Amino acid sequence: MFNTGSELIKLCNEKNKKISEIVIEKELLNSGIKYDELMNRMKEILKTMENSSKYSLDKEVVSVSRLTGGNAIKVEEYKNTHKTICGDIINSAMAMALSTSEVNASMGKIVAAPTAGASGIVPAALFTVKNRLNLSDEDIISGLFTAAGIGEIVARNATVSGAEGGCQAECGVASAMAAAAVVELAGGSVESSLDAASFCIINVMGLVCDPVAGLVEYPCALRNASGVANALISADLALAGVKSLVPFDEVVEAMYKVGKLLPESLRETALGGIADTETGREAKKRI
Repeated sequence: MFNTGSELIKLCNEKNKKISEIVIEKELLNSGIKYDELMNRMKEILKTMENSSKYSLDKEVVSVSRLTGGNAIKVEEYKNTHKTICGDIINSAMAMALSTSEVNASMGKIVAAPTAGASGIVPAALFTVKNRLNLSDEDIISGLFTAAGIGEIVARNATVSGAEGGCQAECGVASAMAAAAVVELAGGSVESSLDAASFCIINVMGLVCDPVAGLVEYPCALRNASGVANALISADLALAGVKSLVPFDEVVEAMYKVGKLLPESLRETALGGIADTETGREAKKRI
């Protein structure tokens, strides 16, 4: 039904439907399953996302390597006890993104969206907007379909792999997926959803993948926190009427080209960036 952002926009406008509705149609057509089964599957995904995004908010969860952990509860407590700089919404979103990252690093159950390394961004954004706009679980499930549609376009035309395209292709795309969903849930247009997705990728164009000791922990968790902030500010920019000069499909193409230009040392090999600092090398030896 669609392979690109421009085709998705055209379909939505021709059928007068939201992105989520078009994505559901496509999934039903391609999978051959019934509507109720599809919704039940997405409910399970949403439940897993909710559990991971809240699990570490009231307890210290430390990774198997002990490189990271315990930061979600710090941010949550900071939000609850201090006058924060960014306010409750951003801090709550960051805490939830960190929570899922910590669950992932401690070998818990998460949903790769689109990858395990970027798994905190989409759920944190969706549950933030759910609370902010008093939305239902059914609304958020629609948002998941919107996010999935954006992720599918990028995966089809570029990459969502840090090993192939750097962290711009993981956390950047996760942010784009989340932002597009948030815009739709907030009542924005299809075009605005794609604008928001474009902003997210543009904002982190060239972001490298340099996990310390080769583990999906540091700086991955921090980039999940900044990634959800990227998604929310990009959604607000688009909802305010800011337009992307460069269309989404061209942004995705540019990201892919930039990813290919990144040296191997900056694409998940742990041979460059902060992984190749004195501290990073020492951490690798310890582990």
